[in-house]
Amino acid sequence: MSATTASAPADGGHANHRGRTGFWQATGIVAQREILIRVRSKSFIISTAIMLALILAGVLFSSVGPQLFDEDTTVATIAALAPALQGLDGVVVDTLGSADAVRQAVQSGAASAGVLQGTGASGLLVIGDRETPSAIVQMLSVTPEVELLDPNAPDPLLTYFIGIAFGIVFFSSAITFGQTIAQSVVEEKQSRIVEIMLAAIPARAILAGKVIGNSVLAFGQILMIAAVVLLGGAITGSQLLLDGLGMPIVWFVVLFTVGFVMLASLYAAAAALVSRAEDLGTATSPLMMLVMLPYIAVIIFNNNPVALQIMSYVPFSAPVAVPMRVYLQSQEWWEPYLSLAILIAFTVAVIAFAARIYERSLLKTGSMVKWRDALKQ
Repeated sequence: MSATTASAPADGGHANHRGRTGFWQATGIVAQREILIRVRSKSFIISTAIMLALILAGVLFSSVGPQLFDEDTTVATIAALAPALQGLDGVVVDTLGSADAVRQAVQSGAASAGVLQGTGASGLLVIGDRETPSAIVQMLSVTPEVELLDPNAPDPLLTYFIGIAFGIVFFSSAITFGQTIAQSVVEEKQSRIVEIMLAAIPARAILAGKVIGNSVLAFGQILMIAAVVLLGGAITGSQLLLDGLGMPIVWFVVLFTVGFVMLASLYAAAAALVSRAEDLGTATSPLMMLVMLPYIAVIIFNNNPVALQIMSYVPFSAPVAVPMRVYLQSQEWWEPYLSLAILIAFTVAVIAFAARIYERSLLKTGSMVKWRDALKQ
């Protein structure tokens, strides 16, 4: 089916004719409508509450959880070896009279492991029932002394999980609110309500209102997530959350806010290209890949300074890469500001591009309009 175009205002929606609302007033009306629709939705309220509760529970559990499950390990041994085991943390020594008694205790489950005299280089024999008691083996192994020249260096495993956390928050929030904007555009276009709206307000005001309204919601949700994380840190007394992640979270909120405006504009433009909800997935799939890029890249390169530096100057990955570099303290003081400036400049260009696509495709019905065709008109 070929695309058809409904009649549109000759001025492209910029003029303020009699009976038409001014641009900023119209933008405020659309933004208010977008916000009210979402905050009055029970599903939005419930899903947000559940998400915040899970995040708070995760923060609390990460601090007190290991203590809840940290149980002492019972190790059976003979009297001659008992003094060597009694100094091990988390080990309860059960001294028995013979090697056979030790083996019987392990086999019956009365002891998690057994230690006897062995013939190897260590002089010890560790006994397990169905699997190797690796914790005891590690405790009894001889390890070299280690000296770290930088005692404040971040834990690689912790860095990995922090990178995943930033990536997930960016990915989930951008996808959730981006799809909300796209569905709203398609629904209004499919029901032809947009034609009535265009008779009263400019097309760009509709776009700006949708972007601003959903950006406010996304920004508010990110602020609540940050507040919950810091609250959990205050409850548990975690210095990592109170000090180590304070500035990274601030930079994430700032960069996410700008980056989301960019993505929201693209989602609205992509949705304007289609007339049916069934085609929305095809139109927004390239944007999905752009949103997934930071999530995947930060998992792969979370501890690679060069890769993170490059990602911090790429607009689509900067909201995740910059906070990671701030946490790792691997950047100069001015680099986050340069990344923010690049992101703002790129966002302005994207908004102009998306506005042109949106304005030229909003009244087109029928088959999906290609990005290239929308720009040529």
